Parts: sequence; C-alpha cells; structure tokens
Amino acid sequence: MARLKFGAFLAPHHPIGEHPMLQFRRDLDLVEQLDALGYDEFWCGEHHSSGWETIASPEMFLAAAGERTKRIKLGTGVVSLPYHHPFNVAQRMVQLDHMTGGRAIFGSGPGALASDAHTLGIDPMTQRDRQDEAIAIIRRLFKGERVTARSDWFTMNDAALQILPLQEEMPFVVASQISPSGMTLAGKYGIGIISLGSMSTQGLMALPTQWSFAEDAARKYGTTVSRSDWRVLLSWHIAETREQARREAGAGLMRWHNEYNVRTLQRPGLQPFTSPEDAVEKTAGGEGAASTIGTPDDLVKTIKSLMDVSGGVGTIVGFVHDWANPENTRRSWDMVARYVVPEINGYIDGLRKSQKFVIENRAVFERAGQAVMAKIMENDKAAAALSLTGPGRVAIPTINAPDLQKEAAKRKKKA
Repeated sequence: MARLKFGAFLAPHHPIGEHPMLQFRRDLDLVEQLDALGYDEFWCGEHHSSGWETIASPEMFLAAAGERTKRIKLGTGVVSLPYHHPFNVAQRMVQLDHMTGGRAIFGSGPGALASDAHTLGIDPMTQRDRQDEAIAIIRRLFKGERVTARSDWFTMNDAALQILPLQEEMPFVVASQISPSGMTLAGKYGIGIISLGSMSTQGLMALPTQWSFAEDAARKYGTTVSRSDWRVLLSWHIAETREQARREAGAGLMRWHNEYNVRTLQRPGLQPFTSPEDAVEKTAGGEGAASTIGTPDDLVKTIKSLMDVSGGVGTIVGFVHDWANPENTRRSWDMVARYVVPEINGYIDGLRKSQKFVIENRAVFERAGQAVMAKIMENDKAAAALSLTGPGRVAIPTINAPDLQKEAAKRKKKA
C-alpha cells in the first residue's frame, strides 16, 4: 500500500489586529518547522480582500519559503487564473520552480472571493471558463511550444518561455470546492486535485460523488486521473488530551467562525457560535465531524474514516488556522508529525512486532543469561563480586542478564 502524504494549507486566515509583517514571518517560521518535521507539501493562497487573507502573491511567499527549507514541496493554493495574463503566470511558476530547486507545484483556481473579482472588474460568470482556457495555454507553454492566442481577456503573439520548468513534469493541481468544475477540469487534463470543500461534514460525505466527476471527464477526454494525485483538506487541533485541545482551540475557533465566516463573508445559512464550548461541539463533535479537536488517536480515526468514505486519496492536507495561540498551534503540528503520520503509514508496526516477539519468546533467550553467568563463574574475583551486584548495576541488556542476586545467594549457601 502506498504511503499517505501529509501537507499544510495556509490561506491564510489571520484575525485582524496583528502586525502584517510579523504574520508573514510567523507563517514562514511555520513552513520551516513543517519541513523539519517531514511534511511533504505546503500550500498558500492568493487573496486581495476581506482583511483576514493577506497573501496576495503565493509565488513570492513560496520563493521566500524555499530559501528557508530543504525538501518540502511548495504549492500555489491557488493562483486565481482569471486575475492574470497566462504568460505571466507561466513565467512566474517556472522561476519559482528553479528558485526552489524543482519543488514547485502549480495549483490553480477560478478565484474564491467575490470581493476579489469585483475589485478587478471580473464577471464571476466568466471565471471558471477562463481558468480552463488559461490551463490549456500554460500547459502548452510548459511543453516549450510557441503560442499565438487571442481571447476576450488576453492576447499572446508568438509567445514562448525562455526557460522551461526545472522539473520534467511540474505537477498541475486544480482546486475543487462545491461545484463540479474543479473535478471536471482535473479529468479533462489528467491533472491533480485539491478538495477544499471537505472541511464540512457535507463536503466530506460528497467526496465519492466529486471523484466521479473527475472520472467521467477523464473518460470523455481520453485522459486518466489517479487517486494518488488527489489531496483532501482537513482541519484539526491536536493536544495531549481532548480537554486540553478543546481549551486551547475553542475561543479562536469561535472568533474565526463568527467574525470571518459569518460576519465578513456572510456565508449563507451560518449562525454564530454562542460560546467556545458550542464552537467545539458543533465543529468537531460527533462521529461524522469533518474537523478534529482532540488527541492524535482521534485524528488517526478521522483520517481512516475519510479514506473509507472517499475510497482513497494520496495526500491529507491540514488547514492552517489561528484557533489556538502560536505556541500551541506549532505543538499541534509537531504532534501530528510524531504520532499521527507514523501510525497511519505503519512506520512503527515493525517496532511493535519486535517488542511482541521478545515478550512472547522470553524462554528462548534464557540461554543468553546462562552464557553470561558461565563466564562470570570462570573468574573467582567476578564470582565473589556477585553479592555486591544488584539489578540495573551492570551494562548488560536486560534480556541477556542473569539474576545476579539469585546466583549470589546460591554461592553463599555453598560457601
């Protein structure tokens, strides 16, 4: 079974009030931590309004992150293609790929915030078609083609990239939320998907249907899609106990929901939480909850359930948030790396099997202790020292150590 990859997605969603410069630095510190902990991917988005989402250029942020990290893949999550000339996007992604040593992932979307499209004078009805059009052009440019194209929103005359991506095939990924457009694009071009709508219970249960859209489109266009290229977003906050996790995350979760989702974005149907306890219960309470606020074991259970519901994905991407303070947030990511990832991927199965074998076969190893005792008894001084030797006073692995006190008592009787 292929191992499950793990990543992090930073929109970001930062409450208004903190110095933006320090927010950027704190976010870069997090990427550095994730790289050191062995996470596979880091994603950040593009937004231009709302107050909470402060990264306007994911390529610039990821270039800075690339200088602080060694191995983690760096994905645009996402570049909103209708906001940019496709040639400029292609050039920036190629430059990012070279600057990060071939670690760039090109994630694209139509644009998530209606306020961003309004700012740029873009009709929301055109955004998904423009994303499709731009992907087709950028893929041709990445292959080294010289492209002439005219559209109602861009013109390209004999355009060719001076530098091609460092990677032989830079991964293409499209964002998918509620509509089938993202999954359909993935199937049309045979590229990857990052499902962002799975942070709700309804979105989680809809994953099989969403995947069918990709498969249907792949059949229609003669391409293939792979579950190994499917990324699914989950939200969590992890601590040593459920009670501790709930204490740490409750107030921040309530603020994020009430101030951002309800008051700022005014998402239809959402009601404010009445207390931190209410926030935790409605977000992470119950068997079918898409979010986990609890222990590593709780998150393991959530991920296994997701794999069963979805039929299998390639990467679990955690949503980066400010529900807890920075110190507890970093601790949460640390605990996931130390206890959840190895449990999911079976990294400690061999250790458990080895321990079980030793416990169940103790009698087999008695001869090792007898061999140690035989050597002791061959030396008069060593034999005489038995009475002074207690448990734990010799550097012999316990499994090989004879009962020195017992042997000393025997020797004393004989004397």
